Amino acid sequence: MAAYQSQPLGGMDKQNALESRAHRPGFADDGESEEYHDSLRGHTRADQADMLRMGKVQELKRNYRPLSALAFTVILQGTWEVLLTSSATYQGLVDGGPAGLIWSFVWTWFGFSTVMLSLAEMASMAPTAGGQYHWVSEFSPPSVQKPFSYFIGWMSTLSWQAGTASGPFLVGTLIQSSAIVMYPDYSPTNWQGTLMVIAVTLLVWVLNIWGSKFMPVFQNIMLVIHVFGFLAIIIVFWVLSPRATAEVTFTHFTNGGGWSSTGLALMVGQLSAIYACISALDDATGYPHMWVFAQAVSTGGVIALNAIPTVLIFAGTLTYNLSTSRQTWAFARDRGLPFSSWIGHVDPKLQVPANAVTVTCGLTIILSFINIGSDVAFNAIISLNVVALMITYMFSIGAVLYRRIVHPELLPSCRWSLGKWGVPVNIGGFLYSTHAFFWCFWPESTPVEPESFNWAVVMFAAVAVFSGVDYAVRARKQYKGPVVLVDGFKGE
Repeated sequence: MAAYQSQPLGGMDKQNALESRAHRPGFADDGESEEYHDSLRGHTRADQADMLRMGKVQELKRNYRPLSALAFTVILQGTWEVLLTSSATYQGLVDGGPAGLIWSFVWTWFGFSTVMLSLAEMASMAPTAGGQYHWVSEFSPPSVQKPFSYFIGWMSTLSWQAGTASGPFLVGTLIQSSAIVMYPDYSPTNWQGTLMVIAVTLLVWVLNIWGSKFMPVFQNIMLVIHVFGFLAIIIVFWVLSPRATAEVTFTHFTNGGGWSSTGLALMVGQLSAIYACISALDDATGYPHMWVFAQAVSTGGVIALNAIPTVLIFAGTLTYNLSTSRQTWAFARDRGLPFSSWIGHVDPKLQVPANAVTVTCGLTIILSFINIGSDVAFNAIISLNVVALMITYMFSIGAVLYRRIVHPELLPSCRWSLGKWGVPVNIGGFLYSTHAFFWCFWPESTPVEPESFNWAVVMFAAVAVFSGVDYAVRARKQYKGPVVLVDGFKGE
C-alpha cells in the first residue's frame, strides 16, 4: 500500500490548508477557545473538526440558523407546490389513475426513507458541498475511487443543473396558465416561455449573488407562505371543489398509457402523485390543478390561488440555484470540471461562489433556447434531474455499504449514526434507488412516437460519454478525488 501525496486543490494543498487554518484567530485544536464565536463568525467548532479531517478550508460561512435551515429545506423540496403543478402529475394520473397515485406515495415514502437516512448519515460523516461524489471518493475502494467519484461528480452536476433549469420554466408556464384563464383567446408560444425563463433566471442570478445575505430571512417568510398557502388551497378544495368517493380514490386504477397491464402502467406512473381528477387532464392551461381551481372559484380566485404556488416555486428556484451553484463550485474546487480554477473561485467580498452562480444561470438560459425549437427536447433535458440523481444515490450508498461491511473500522465517527441498522437501511436505499433509476427511462405511453419517447436515456448516455472522454483527455491527470486530502487515506 502506497500513500497518495496531497495534491493542490483550489490553489492550496492539505498541508497549507491545515497551516492556514491553524493560524486563524480563535482556532483551537481542543475546540475550547473562548474567542471562537467572535473571531470565526459563520463557523462552528464541529466545522473545524470536519474540515480538518477532510483537508479543506471552509470558504463559505454559515449564515443559516436552525429555523432558516429548515425553511431552506422545505422550500427547496417544494413538496405540495411541485406535486400540484408539475407535468409529472399528468403521467401519474394517466398511468395508474387516482389509486395509483395514492398508493405509489406509500411505497415511495418507505423506499425513499431508506435513501434519505443513508444520505443523512453520510452527510454527518462528511458534511461537504460535494455531497455524493465526495462520499463515493471517501468510501469506495481506493483503486476505483477516482474514476467512480469523477463520474458521480458529473452525474450530480447534471442532476442539479437539469433540475435548476426546470424551475424558471415552471414559473414561466404557471404565469402563462394564469394568462390563459384571464384571456381565453390567448395562445402561449414557446418563444414567450423562453423569455419568461430568461427573465426569471436573471432575477435569480442577481438575488443569489448580491442578495445572498438576505436569503435566511427570505426563506423564513416563504416558510410561512408555504404552510398557510397550503392550508388556504386545501380549505378551498375541501369546501368548494367536487370530490371523488373513497372507493374511486383508493381503488380506481387506470391504464391510460396503453401498456400491457395495469401493473406495468402503475410502475411507469409511480414517480408522481396529486389530486385525483381525470377530467383535469384536458384543461386548456395544461395544468390539472387549474381545472380543479376553476371548479371551486371564479376566474379571479383561480389566478389568486395559482399565485401561491407560483411565488413559492420561484422561491424554490432561487434555493435550488443556490444549492446547484454550491455543488458545481465544490466539484470545480476538486478539479472535476473544465475551467475549474475560475468556476471554483469564491468572491472574497461577497463570500459567494459568484462564478458558479453565473455558470449555473448561464446554462439555464442556454437550455431555454432549445424550448423555442422543441419543448420535447427541453423536457428531455430537464427530466435528467431524477435519472442522474438516482445513479448518484446508487453509487454513494453502495460505497458506504461496502465500507460498512468490508472495513467498518474505517468509517469516520459522526454525530448522527444509523448504528446497527446501517446495513439493512443502506441495502434498502441502494435497492430502491436502483428501482427508481430503472423506471425513470420509461416513456409515458405506447405506442412510442418521437413526441412521447423518453429522451432522457439518450441525454444520459451522451453526458456519460462526454464525461468519459473528458476524464481520459484531461481529468485523469488533474482530478485526484477529494479523499486524497482526508486524514488517514492510503491508495493502493
